[in-house]
Amino acid sequence: MQLIQQNPDVHAYLVSDAAIDHWHPLVQDTADALWSATGDAYSYAKAAFEFVRDTIPHSADSGDERVAWRASDVLSTRNGICYAKSHALVALLRAQGVPAALCYQRLADDDGSNHLVHGLVALRLPGSDRWARLDPRGNKPGVDARFDLDREQLAFPVRPELGEIDYPELYAAPHPAALRALQESADQPELWRRLPTAL
Repeated sequence: MQLIQQNPDVHAYLVSDAAIDHWHPLVQDTADALWSATGDAYSYAKAAFEFVRDTIPHSADSGDERVAWRASDVLSTRNGICYAKSHALVALLRAQGVPAALCYQRLADDDGSNHLVHGLVALRLPGSDRWARLDPRGNKPGVDARFDLDREQLAFPVRPELGEIDYPELYAAPHPAALRALQESADQPELWRRLPTAL
């Protein structure tokens, strides 16, 4: 699949905003600690991915009903759904100068019902002209997302026969539908009702 930058300027994928708050001290401190243990962009990106994937449980797996949407809040509460975990990973990558984007899939239940939009991350290592998608959702039985910049290994391969879609757009900021669902939900049950079914 050909990934498409929503903004042609790669520098747009380094900025901070309300959700991708990589200026926040907790994001900076976490990024600095991960960088000091690695020292190069590839190793850092892998460590940041694995940190978000493995140390911040997905709310659906943990049962945590809190709704985090800012990257700093995700790191603080160690909680979030795919969108929120993606915000945290993008913030950590950008904090160390790695261009990072938000991207999405439309997924369904095994019978093709209950479509929901799932959040992912794409990164572009400094000096590269190629984007690679990653899924920091968190692994569990039947889900095995990995850090691989050459051969994509996401949590959920798309099944077009069920109406599932890989959206090719790379967003510099969270998609408004995803961000609105997070911001307007008081708890997880409300968030599940508000999740977008398509972009």
